[in-house]
Amino acid sequence: MNARLQSVAQLETVLAAQRVATDHQGLVSLEVRQRRLQAAIDLLVDYSQPLAEAMDRDFGGRHPGFGLMQDVLGSLTSLKYARDHLAEWLPDSPRQPFAPYDQLGAKAWVRYQPKGSIGILGTWNAPLFTLFSPLASAFAAGNRAVLKPSEVSSHTAEVLAAAIAERFDPLELAVITGGADVAQGFASQAFDHLVFTGSTAVGKVIMRCAAEHLVPVTLELGGKSPAILGSSLDMAEAARRLAIAKGTNGGQICISPDLLYVPQDQQQAFIAAFSAAWSELWPNAEGNPDLVSVINDRHLQRIDALLDDAAEQGARIIHCPAEAPQRHSRKRPLSLVIDPPAQSRIMQEEIFGPALVLLSYRDIEQVVAHINAGERPLALYYFGDDLQEQAYVLDHTLSGGVTLNDALMHAAMEDAPFGGVGASGMGHYHGREGFIEFSHARTVFQSPAHDPRREWGVLPPYGEHFVAAMQSQVSR
Repeated sequence: MNARLQSVAQLETVLAAQRVATDHQGLVSLEVRQRRLQAAIDLLVDYSQPLAEAMDRDFGGRHPGFGLMQDVLGSLTSLKYARDHLAEWLPDSPRQPFAPYDQLGAKAWVRYQPKGSIGILGTWNAPLFTLFSPLASAFAAGNRAVLKPSEVSSHTAEVLAAAIAERFDPLELAVITGGADVAQGFASQAFDHLVFTGSTAVGKVIMRCAAEHLVPVTLELGGKSPAILGSSLDMAEAARRLAIAKGTNGGQICISPDLLYVPQDQQQAFIAAFSAAWSELWPNAEGNPDLVSVINDRHLQRIDALLDDAAEQGARIIHCPAEAPQRHSRKRPLSLVIDPPAQSRIMQEEIFGPALVLLSYRDIEQVVAHINAGERPLALYYFGDDLQEQAYVLDHTLSGGVTLNDALMHAAMEDAPFGGVGASGMGHYHGREGFIEFSHARTVFQSPAHDPRREWGVLPPYGEHFVAAMQSQVSR
């Protein structure tokens, strides 16, 4: 049996075989889990260069060094953290038996057992990380898995499929390649858990497919993540960190800031500071090997349409660096879109590219109300040293995660869960929470040798005092 699959029929065969293997194996030892994690680590190390080159080809311009940093090293971090901390997560969790059985020798505990086969649908913007980071949690929990890379990043998918076919038994890890029809067939299988990274619209389709077999899902979706510049921030440093964050992967990242709230009296100062910071990192767009291209023409046309619509509705657009975008090129300067109308498309849709909306505000309550009027974002960012204002933002908003005085950083936390809330997703991976996400928490109660229920008078036939005895236990 080959670990590389090319049809839904082959996928069904592998899933059936994985189910049989799971039932036959029983307990999945620490050593087996660590071996699987190490095999994934070894694969990424040995194929790191061809994978980085494949990602560069897929984007038509993504620096191989950036690909190594963003996808290969990011994935290795997740896998190594799981490998090195798994022994801490694996033991049963003792629980307190209920009274009075706790006095009679009863015991109770929770076992974290593998669910079985985990399906992981990755995305093109982080074509390795969105597969291997959740795989780290799935393997740590003792599961088997099947990966479905995005067809948009086809070169990366081909290299990865060949590598997995060479290194893994398909009963432990398999990969299937193909387009949207294969992805929908994938999501419709009777996995024991399904992971999807992508847009909210597609996430709804995936969830409907999974519902046919009542498959639990982890959805990492995105949305319009806001950043708030507070009244007490270091302007130059905030602008620098936001430029770094927004330029990461050409803005094509699920936790990239979409909306930036700037105090009205500081808007011009921020624009100047941001433009300077951006131009220091990327002094030009056309032909710049350090700037990540928009993935393909279809996505470029979508971003251009968002910008054109905003301009037509009166928004001011400033380019960083100050050069006119070349419509034939997928390497684009960042477009700052200043105070676009609420009904404009760029205010409604996730940007997922080199554009950032600036919205001026007068008071922080106005900002929080505006954020809460929309769907729950995957990330939220606050810049400033006013602890009272910071607390107000944290206490009155809800998002998947938060980074203070920077952006993107919370997603790099392996010792904390990463995921969304509401329209930005559900479930999480990373760390012990990821281990639990892909485990079945199974309660085990060990009853004492002596059963006192007859002498307590709580078994049929009930005596004349049974009701009174039960009523006496009813209390506040």
